[in-house]
Amino acid sequence: MENPVTNYHQSAISDSQIKDRFYRYFQQECTELQEQIVRLENYSFVGGEKQDAIDHVLSGISRLANDVSDSSAFVPAYDQRIYAQASLPKAIKALEEKLQEARAKFAPRSRFQFKNKNTSAISINDAAELAAQQRLNASGLRPGFASSTESSMATTPANLMTPPGERDSKDTLGDLPSFPKNYNEEMSRGMPGPIRKPSFSQATNVNITGHTGLHIILPSSASRATASGSLTKLSRCIVDMSVPTATKAPFAGLALNNIKNSLIIAGHVAGAAHITGVENSIIVVASRQVRMHECKNVDIYLHCASRPIIEDCSNVRFSPIPENYMTASEEPVQNHWDQVDDFKWLKAEHSPNWSILPEEKRINSDTWTKDVPGGPGVGLEDIFKTVGLTGR
Repeated sequence: MENPVTNYHQSAISDSQIKDRFYRYFQQECTELQEQIVRLENYSFVGGEKQDAIDHVLSGISRLANDVSDSSAFVPAYDQRIYAQASLPKAIKALEEKLQEARAKFAPRSRFQFKNKNTSAISINDAAELAAQQRLNASGLRPGFASSTESSMATTPANLMTPPGERDSKDTLGDLPSFPKNYNEEMSRGMPGPIRKPSFSQATNVNITGHTGLHIILPSSASRATASGSLTKLSRCIVDMSVPTATKAPFAGLALNNIKNSLIIAGHVAGAAHITGVENSIIVVASRQVRMHECKNVDIYLHCASRPIIEDCSNVRFSPIPENYMTASEEPVQNHWDQVDDFKWLKAEHSPNWSILPEEKRINSDTWTKDVPGGPGVGLEDIFKTVGLTGR
């Protein structure tokens, strides 16, 4: 993420506002990097996936350290001395240490170690000569009485020979290890019609990717797979994950990426929801933190415990989350759905990249409860038309 104060206009915003925004940006970046470090354990070593994730975290820490170093452009000298001795460098150092600890957990342990040479050990030649002498003694021969051919013959010890009754028996193959179920493949070649209800009962994460024209509804059994959630490469899809995440099993983190012309009811997220590359879509989500990147023409119905962040976005409209998607755990938490920070717009006037969705254009409660879930005679296009996604 670009430092939000890099391109500020001095006359458009005060020094105190610049500092406040930088420190808020710094806190958000630290939180994001911490969550990335925690998620490293979910990546595989296959194909360098885990190393790529580690490199991404390293570059993020390095970039943040450079941003702190460059803060002298807008932080007065007195404040620089305070922050140089206080939290910012310490926070970066803590991130580096946390990453180092995570990498130490993933590093394969050495199976072999070289030991100090034993002073009582004999040479290889001496060992070979001693072994030959022992073979001769075992056969009752003295050195010089056996030919080189006879002394080199090796027979199988009786205790290692195959018993007569088992010589004709066939080797048997034990059970093969089970492989993770491919729910995306199952959804792609499922029953006729657009509705899919994958259980995700044999998974720890929800990963839905590469679908077009499907209505995917996660049942309560998917609550076992909410360690993290990921929706990618979806087009003209409806995905409803509200049921499994509402029963005390919210996603630890959620990523929505490369989604077009779709309705996503993302459910509940205990951590951060990262929304990237979403276009012409509607999103419903309740999350502690929301960060949107490179999104356009998106209506988001939101409950957010912190200020939502957008960057490189356009025409994003915000609305409070519908009542039917609220849970008791969110009711006492203040909703910051309309307190949006645009990190690419630092002028005093309101950012042109986001707005409040007018009440008369918001989807009503009957549509959420009766039409969106679908049912007999209600197809995908019918729902799109009802919520206003037709033609997007």
